[in-house]
Amino acid sequence: MKHAYIFPGQGAQFIGMGKGLYDNNSSAKAIFQQANSILGFAITETLFQGTDEELKQTRITQPAIFIHSVAAYATLDHPQPDMVAGHSLGEFSALVANGTLVFEDALRLVSIRANAMQQACENAPSSMAAILALADDQVEAICQKIQAETGEVVVAANYNCPGQLVISGSVQGVAMACEQMKAAGAKRALILPVGGAFHSPLMAPAKEQLAAAIAATTFQTPSCPVYQNVVAAAVSDPQTIQQNLIDQLTGAVKWTQCVQAMHADGATHFTECGPGKVLQGLVQKIIKEVTVDGVS
Repeated sequence: MKHAYIFPGQGAQFIGMGKGLYDNNSSAKAIFQQANSILGFAITETLFQGTDEELKQTRITQPAIFIHSVAAYATLDHPQPDMVAGHSLGEFSALVANGTLVFEDALRLVSIRANAMQQACENAPSSMAAILALADDQVEAICQKIQAETGEVVVAANYNCPGQLVISGSVQGVAMACEQMKAAGAKRALILPVGGAFHSPLMAPAKEQLAAAIAATTFQTPSCPVYQNVVAAAVSDPQTIQQNLIDQLTGAVKWTQCVQAMHADGATHFTECGPGKVLQGLVQKIIKEVTVDGVS
């Protein structure tokens, strides 16, 4: 019986998140205040009393969720994870939890990543869509066919749970894919309200910026393995963790496979740290016979 701690990614944000932690827990409050200092602006003002429009900007969203997730984890009484994982951005929170990164370095990397991704989105209009109730191999095949025939970028990006796969790519590529997915029997094909094509080749410019920042950052040997998105397996070697973090920007988030791997390695209890309950719901859809809870 092992305890896994998991951390959410972009999309879990909401105005007011973290206010209760800030007001009621000194450890959490210190983390929020430290984050304001590191970033050079009061991100807590946007978090606690900003607008949805402000919060959904990638350059704000990613640091906000990361800070909240680490603060939530800090409120736990001596947590001892046997393994950690994060969904996309959440992988940085996981790496703080297992001691691979110190908070300050991780926040700087998250901020660089967020700004680079927002810039890539602005330079190349792009999109993502959730495909529901269609087999993964069918989704992959349709994406590959569109790319081969039209040259438009469209790839499988987020394997969230069985029956829910998010695709990512150019506006035209995703639109064509959605039509073909529905024709192939998908229950729904929903264009998502995101800034651009995360986890696709269109993030290559952001990947270069992140790689340079990661190369200049110290990564320690972790206290427990992290199950990384691009390999869906336990990783403890700092250099491998660095490369997987870089590859994640243009590679798929294999969340279903990560949860299955953690369960196969003995995880029976999953605790989500961060805003919302998205990952708790996904874990329950992937593995029914586990205990799932959260700290937010």
